[in-house]
Amino acid sequence: MSHPDPAVPTATAADEPAGQDWDPRSPEVLADQVAAYDELRSRCPVAHDDYLGWTVLTHADVVAVLEDHATFSNRVSRRLTVPNGMDPPEHTPFRAIQDRYFTPERMAATEPVVRDVAARLVDDLPHGEPVELMDALADVFALRVQSRWMGWPESLEEPLREWTRKNHEATLARDTEAMGHIALEFDSYIREQLDARRDADPTAPDADLTTEIMSERVDGRPLTDQEIVSMLRNWTVGELGTIAASVGIIGWFLATRPDVQADLRAGAVDTDAAIDEILRIHPPLVSNRRTPTRDVEMHGRHLRAGDRMTVLWASANRDESVFGDPDEFRPAENAPHNLLYGRGIHACPGAPLARLELRVVTEELLARTSEIAPAPGEEAVPAVYPAGGFSRVPVVVR
Repeated sequence: MSHPDPAVPTATAADEPAGQDWDPRSPEVLADQVAAYDELRSRCPVAHDDYLGWTVLTHADVVAVLEDHATFSNRVSRRLTVPNGMDPPEHTPFRAIQDRYFTPERMAATEPVVRDVAARLVDDLPHGEPVELMDALADVFALRVQSRWMGWPESLEEPLREWTRKNHEATLARDTEAMGHIALEFDSYIREQLDARRDADPTAPDADLTTEIMSERVDGRPLTDQEIVSMLRNWTVGELGTIAASVGIIGWFLATRPDVQADLRAGAVDTDAAIDEILRIHPPLVSNRRTPTRDVEMHGRHLRAGDRMTVLWASANRDESVFGDPDEFRPAENAPHNLLYGRGIHACPGAPLARLELRVVTEELLARTSEIAPAPGEEAVPAVYPAGGFSRVPVVVR
């Protein structure tokens, strides 16, 4: 396994120009992101490059950034991003709207839908022969649950799958023109759904979630279409990519860790706790962006107000100073420090839904099989930035 060998500066000064400490798009890094971040974290806890800007890698520094939203702003995009691209006080009422859609009551009502999708897909997996889990389960599970939850038609699933692929490619290339066109493409899909619901009654018993959101108000006024589309784009981008990645990671972990698989089948470990720990060990979400609102110093590096900044979850959640051996499976001990769903005012609002989906699909995968094992002679293929997890997960289920 190869690792990056960043040229870390041996000295810094207040007037030090920001250089290239590493290349996050190098073949060595993309071949194994997790190993690359582990290597970089110990050498250069705050690293700079021209693609990600300043990258913060340690658990303590990431927590400090997350809990100081006044110094480290979420306002990093040129287009409207509701609410994760907002800071208080603007962020507060929009976040309150989002939180109403992830209550325990809503999750309980959603669980039968999620379980039906998961059970059908697991039952369709071929038994006793190799199957690629990303295509056969992970991707379609994420798409189908998202569509059912939002009340969108099945005909939208394939366009969203293709949209997700193009968005990933444009983000990796940092092709801003393509990213703009892709954003408009998504907006057109959602505006069609809004137009189809203009006259629908949001209080009707069969009203779907998209219809309900259209009736929301902020600061005494209705949400604009642009705000609704932005909110739904935020939910969908986060949902499709991270849920699919998480299902693949869980599937491969269980296949390669038969001891954990056996404990889960026997009920010897809590499923939710096990999933959170699996996804700490191999993070599905790689990073998020921030920008300093003032000049700050971190580890002798001088970040200027307005600089591009990257919070690297995939490094912070494996920090040896907090977790010891980052690959050791210790759900109870590591839970208090796990940053899987973030921290602070911008912690993931959809965490209750994500936890529900991942618990249910794991339960159904275990209940409807007797064994999950790696396909003979094959290994999972790591995904490349900005995606986490794997692009291929070859397993055999029995």
